[in-house]
Amino acid sequence: MSRQPTRPHTTVLHQLCNLIPAYLVAKLARDHGVDKQARTFSPWSHVVALLYAQLAHSMSLNDVCDSLKHHAAKLFGIRRATPPCRNTFSHANRTRDPKMAETLFWSVLDHLQKANPNFGGRHYKGMPQRFKRLIHIIDATTIQLVANCMDWARHRRKKAAAKMHMRLDLQSFLPRFTIVDIAREFDSTRARELCAGIGAGEIVLFDKAYIDFPHLAEMDKRGVFWVSRAKDNLAYRFVETHDAAAVDWILSDQTILLTGPKTQKHYDRPLRRVVARIEIKGKLVVMEFITNNMEWAASSIAGLYRSRWAIEAFFKELKQTLQLCDFLGNSKSAIQWQIWTALLLYVLLRFNSLCAKWENGFKRLFCIARSMLWDNIALMKLLLAYGTAGGLPRAIATAEQAFFPGFSPSELK
Repeated sequence: MSRQPTRPHTTVLHQLCNLIPAYLVAKLARDHGVDKQARTFSPWSHVVALLYAQLAHSMSLNDVCDSLKHHAAKLFGIRRATPPCRNTFSHANRTRDPKMAETLFWSVLDHLQKANPNFGGRHYKGMPQRFKRLIHIIDATTIQLVANCMDWARHRRKKAAAKMHMRLDLQSFLPRFTIVDIAREFDSTRARELCAGIGAGEIVLFDKAYIDFPHLAEMDKRGVFWVSRAKDNLAYRFVETHDAAAVDWILSDQTILLTGPKTQKHYDRPLRRVVARIEIKGKLVVMEFITNNMEWAASSIAGLYRSRWAIEAFFKELKQTLQLCDFLGNSKSAIQWQIWTALLLYVLLRFNSLCAKWENGFKRLFCIARSMLWDNIALMKLLLAYGTAGGLPRAIATAEQAFFPGFSPSELK
């Protein structure tokens, strides 16, 4: 008789934390001086507590501390992590350098991609198929905060917010560059930082809020192709009109030169202007695009910008699933620690979904991991068997009726 495999001795939270290299957190704590601030609450315990807060959707500091104390034995099995006191946890979020959390996220992402080169192989369904080169999307999302206790993040009158600027790789659907800062700055001031790592021949898509013509001229010299929407007050003159009759939803395709006193000085090269009729939420809307590429078809330019909305789906996936609404502190450091930890958890779950060949959505994956957070269940095997006919054996809710060969159920009564 074959022996059934035993249940694992590690919880689902432990299995997720094991994806982080054992040496990494201690090394980053030394590099950022966090280890000198840690006495009873180690940097590793800090990271595990924040990951738990994200996965469990904890509402407050007391919620995190009480839950971790209740499971202190299982928590200690995660590389000797210890539950914090409320004041200790709050002090760590407020005083420890959030640059450590940022570096931890990029280091773990790089480690997972080296461990499995196929990580991030998810392709956006709306991506134009003819483009084989790297496509980057740049956008930002605003994270609402409480205005009356966050003066550092005042955005508008009686409002406070933080902003997450991101460069998303469309092929892998993973972030490549992220900035977490206050929301009152203009998006165009962050454009140079976001596009600094884009190489020649690659494509970048962004909204008109990121248009900065000196920066666009610099990218053009570097050989980077870009596509954006045109601003309403853009001043230009026509140079050449191209035939756009092949596609009925392309209204015009033209080569233009900028005529504004400042824009002409900063960008004196020809631009491509494409006007197309795009369907948005079931309604046809006329949109105007500009690009520095003169060879692509007009339909390809409009299709590229349409795929830019993939980053909106990415932000929606993050904000509706992870804990980016209720924060465990009011300081800038605490907010940044929580946002970077949310991105870290997203990457850890995405890596599990790749290894398990998960075909359902990220939200369903998150709910499964959260429901079995402290259970000793192999997460990978559970995901492999989830929703399939040949999955793990399941308990029968009701007892089956006794059956004897040769007798019908009516004769047994």
